[in-house]
Amino acid sequence: MTKTDVAAPAIAPEDDGQASHLKGSVIPTISLQATDGTSVYLQAPGLTVVYAYPRTSPPDGQALDGWDAIPGARGCTPQSCAFRDHFRHLQNLGVHRVFGLSTQVTDYQIEVASRLHLPFPLLSDHTLAFSSAMRLPRFNADGLTLLKRMTMIIEDGRIEHVFYPVFPPERNVDDVIRWLAKRPRPANFENG
Repeated sequence: MTKTDVAAPAIAPEDDGQASHLKGSVIPTISLQATDGTSVYLQAPGLTVVYAYPRTSPPDGQALDGWDAIPGARGCTPQSCAFRDHFRHLQNLGVHRVFGLSTQVTDYQIEVASRLHLPFPLLSDHTLAFSSAMRLPRFNADGLTLLKRMTMIIEDGRIEHVFYPVFPPERNVDDVIRWLAKRPRPANFENG
């Protein structure tokens, strides 16, 4: 590895308050294209975990110019892999569906989902319809509108909890698991 191949350390983002309005919000009826070929509506019944991430780099690892200087930008692949590695644990805690969400197009996300062997779909909001309706935190980089990293716990179409800002990305799933483990479960819940 050359010196230029080594990734710079991620910079921690600050809480800018851009997600403070989300807890308790009702999910709008907006369809998102998924990497498994389906259209997904996030207001479906049950418990859903959606982690929003800015973008994954292409297989050659080429990041956008200035990417390392953006607080919270680096770490999308480690975050996705952590959710992959803990997918069964999330299911055992009552999660019906897990999704990754970005503004990248579905064709690009399909390659990522395959390369990372994700057991859940990635969702594309490339039209920004969902993120605009929900007023999700966003930023611009290299002419692209990208989502700031956050995770939403959605129960029956309403946001029950929000993790924002998320740092470090690879530990986000641990925070989600801890929160879910403390959450009261319905009387009819059956483990695994």
